[in-house]
Amino acid sequence: MELQVHGKTEVYLQLIKRVLEKGKTAIMLVPEISLTPQMVNRFFARFGDCISVLHSKLMLGERYDQWQKVKEGKSKILIGARSAIFAPMENLGIVIIDEEHDTSYKSDTTPRYNAKEIARYLCKNNNIPLVLGSATPDIDTFYKAQVGKIELLQLSKRANNSNLPEVTIVDLKQELANGNRSMISGILKQKIEENLKEKAQTILFLNRRGYSTFVMCRECGFTAKCRNCNISLTYHMAENKLKCHYCGYETKVFNICPVCGSKKVKYFGTGTQKLEAEIKSMFPNASTIRMDVDTVTKKNSHEEILEKFKNENIDILIGTQMVVKGHHFPNVTLVGVIAADGSLNIDDFRASERTFQILTQVEGRAGRGEKSGQVIVQTYNPDNFSIECAKNQDYDMFYESEIILRKRLKYPPFSDIILLNLTSQDEENIERSAIKLYKILQKNAENRLEIFRPMPSPINKIKNKYRWRIIAKCRFNNSVIDIINKSLDEYYKNKSLKASVIVDVNPTNMA
Repeated sequence: MELQVHGKTEVYLQLIKRVLEKGKTAIMLVPEISLTPQMVNRFFARFGDCISVLHSKLMLGERYDQWQKVKEGKSKILIGARSAIFAPMENLGIVIIDEEHDTSYKSDTTPRYNAKEIARYLCKNNNIPLVLGSATPDIDTFYKAQVGKIELLQLSKRANNSNLPEVTIVDLKQELANGNRSMISGILKQKIEENLKEKAQTILFLNRRGYSTFVMCRECGFTAKCRNCNISLTYHMAENKLKCHYCGYETKVFNICPVCGSKKVKYFGTGTQKLEAEIKSMFPNASTIRMDVDTVTKKNSHEEILEKFKNENIDILIGTQMVVKGHHFPNVTLVGVIAADGSLNIDDFRASERTFQILTQVEGRAGRGEKSGQVIVQTYNPDNFSIECAKNQDYDMFYESEIILRKRLKYPPFSDIILLNLTSQDEENIERSAIKLYKILQKNAENRLEIFRPMPSPINKIKNKYRWRIIAKCRFNNSVIDIINKSLDEYYKNKSLKASVIVDVNPTNMA
């Protein structure tokens, strides 16, 4: 019997149905906790209460109960974030990873692991299928499909045969030239007004939380920075505080420069709080709701915000990445991307890929019901290739261009990146430690690794620890593991070197 296809979630449901019919179990991973309730509701409607849910927002007792339910064989389906891959599911028949391109499947804290790699190991050992689903696959994953290492299956139409939204690119340089200093371009303002009249919903995406991204004195150039991290503090208007998004440090706002005494203190940049304030000022009769890290601190807050937006027909949802991943709101007909350039300017070879993925994903939130959708993308780089490809939702064109660049520069999938992060509270010692480790690696590498000179990390201080990094390119294998282990053993024998070292293979964050 052929599989009936309506959208990738329906494909997942039908695959799991077949697995259950054979008396086996299934694991379904989603990247965001906010996606879990929506996914769980669809699975409960189809399969009843043979489902367990595991994610970090559950209380300790709830997690224990869910774990026991799995261990005792009472659960046939497990849905959860990345850590759910370790659950003791017996008689496993399939593992499905939704939005497989998402970086949240890799843990950047101890214990460090990649849920996709664990899933591959599990599936290989159990001789069962691993399904990786995404509208914008990871370049590495798609390359493996192109060269025949994994099988490629494509859905050529949107769910319910709905049309792709119409995408308009707005050049913010031209908006400034026309005297518009607002966060909202003229055409986006017009489209929001039209949407409000039509009683349709709007999503506004800005991948920066807070009110202003940094505070600076225009007299002497002083910038308010975290005392523990070498990073600018972000102004949060609701609490009237300056906060560090890395260590949590916070302090009072100031209107007089602490260095020169000038009153010329200005709040620069924009965040979701500022966007919300501007939208409320611009559209005072519109109902709004915001979803970012600051509004989802309580248990079930993800679910409550999304349910409120959907069930109470809130006019405008403002949010960060949380709002772009896999949500289904049939009445959303307009999506506005406030600043598409943010992810282009990160210090990472995947910057273009991340930009294409996030824009394509956010565009996919518009026009999922009967009404057609529109997307307005605001950018200072309207001719950027990844933005152009995202406008046309043309993954193949983006991939063909990106894979040529990756091959030329020996980036994954044509090599592996090894990042050796050194951290120390001793600023003088960390540079000496990094140089010593670099020399040890060079001596032991035997030309199997291309090792680049140590440099301070892009963010060179976090939580009172100074940070340096060494980057190496190679084909990661057992001999490379031996080289690194041998080098680390030699390095740690020198007691005068105080920097600790963390080795990360193909990191999702190069900072």
